[in-house]
Amino acid sequence: MATNFIQDGSTIDHANSSGSTILSGAVVVIGSLIGVAIADIPNGEKGAVRIEGVFELPKVEAAVIGTGEDVIYDITALEFDDNAATAEAGGVSGACVAVEAAGNGALTVKVKLNVGVGVVA
Repeated sequence: MATNFIQDGSTIDHANSSGSTILSGAVVVIGSLIGVAIADIPNGEKGAVRIEGVFELPKVEAAVIGTGEDVIYDITALEFDDNAATAEAGGVSGACVAVEAAGNGALTVKVKLNVGVGVVA
């Protein structure tokens, strides 16, 4: 193995400087990457964040999202949406897609993390 190999990249360390504990299963935004904390990460500590895979995550209740549709993470509402206005308002776009449809009234959507942002699936 190469002497400069660090890790496989599906999980990365994240230093929590949010001011509060990041709970296991919570979405973590790291630049243009979307991750999910795999265990609680207390403020001021490092913890593992999964940046590959499919997760069931919160969605804007009124959003109608189709299978394969790009989804945008609304950093204010802490939910996924398919509305371009969310991206324009500072949401994280271009990273994730829905792998299953989620209609109006659904509170979650199944999301494939970091599609097309240089992450190898």
